Amino acid sequence: MAKEGAQRAEETEQMIEKEGGKEAAEGGSLRAADTKEMRAVVLSAFGGLNKLRVSKKAMPEPQEGELKIRVKACGLNFIDLMVRQGNIDNPPKTPLVPGFECSGIVEALGDSVKGFEIGDRIMAFVNYNAWAEVVCTPAEFVYKIPDDMSFSEAAAFPMNFVTAYMMLFEVANLREGMSVLVHSAGGGVGQAVAQLCSTIPNVTVFGTASSFKHEAIKDSVTHLFDRNADYVQEVKRISTEGVDIVLDCLCGENTGKGLSLLKPLGTYILYGSSNMVTGETKSFFSFAKSWWQVEKVNPIKLYEENKVIAGFSLLNLLFKQNRGGLVKVVMDKLLNLYNNKKIKPVVDSLWALEEVKEAMQRIHDRGNIGKLILDVEKAPTPLVSAKHYTHGVQSHKMANDSTETSEAGEEEEDHEGDNENKERMPFIQ
Repeated sequence: MAKEGAQRAEETEQMIEKEGGKEAAEGGSLRAADTKEMRAVVLSAFGGLNKLRVSKKAMPEPQEGELKIRVKACGLNFIDLMVRQGNIDNPPKTPLVPGFECSGIVEALGDSVKGFEIGDRIMAFVNYNAWAEVVCTPAEFVYKIPDDMSFSEAAAFPMNFVTAYMMLFEVANLREGMSVLVHSAGGGVGQAVAQLCSTIPNVTVFGTASSFKHEAIKDSVTHLFDRNADYVQEVKRISTEGVDIVLDCLCGENTGKGLSLLKPLGTYILYGSSNMVTGETKSFFSFAKSWWQVEKVNPIKLYEENKVIAGFSLLNLLFKQNRGGLVKVVMDKLLNLYNNKKIKPVVDSLWALEEVKEAMQRIHDRGNIGKLILDVEKAPTPLVSAKHYTHGVQSHKMANDSTETSEAGEEEEDHEGDNENKERMPFIQ
């Protein structure tokens, strides 16, 4: 892992030098001299981390009904890794600017926009293009943020908390005394689920997470299990009937396990498929294996056992199914909970745009506790010796304990690098 981290750091250095010249390579930002241009993370083609680079692009201007946002921070989600690999249905054409959520300041208003003013502090959903200095998005996807919420917290808020809230309350109808099993309990959605469950009396939360995260998140859930353990038996040892709600972002064999744990009238919700991501590039072997392991659902069996199976995709709900109004209602409820100190985004670390490769590797390795944030105004962190870097990317082994695989499913070789013992130190909250 140290060698791989050194290679990514070296590639990042080269990326900075190419895009910004000597001054940027010494730590300065790639500031666009022309006010009509901006810096953005560009995905040149689907594949590995080497397909990402920071470059200058034409600055967008708002169309009717849109706001122009000067971006301060962007959220990084597991879906962004899947987009980079092209591991999603109907992927858009490349090159593209990734990212689905951001926070910042309103810089201009398109025609017919009401309820916002230039200078407003906001957070927003974006249908791609969030990882840039400036972005435009329809006003229905934009929300004002509280005065005491930082831009990094605001960028960590929309995807995680709206997803968690809608699964728990809109789909599964969480009520007092229920029990919930959530995978990846240390991630952004997992922590949002734990906080929202704490707002309802007597809710029992079972969570799975990598063992190194347990000390940090043990107080956020009722019962915590290692992600590689036999959690089905552990849950049934504590609750013989199982649980009322299963929230699954893994897919594969966990689908059958989750259904087997449901109580009568229980709800299983699939909201991701991270088991399909094993290596740096798309693996057809991993995709096929995960698909094959999914238990074939028999509707008659669901009927006989009084169980519910559901799926949830916030991005599809927003951008394909036109439910922005419903999401706005949910966001208002969430902001009320935030203002009453009931919930608070957990930010894992801040990264410069130029450090997007290292940030993506950290989330790929399941090394984060909470949300990774791209800080648009942050300068790249100087390289440090790997022996002093104990909290970064290479400090955690692959969470699935597997070797990275190529598209053919074969093990990829380690790559030698000149900066073998150096890595970037992110800003850890």
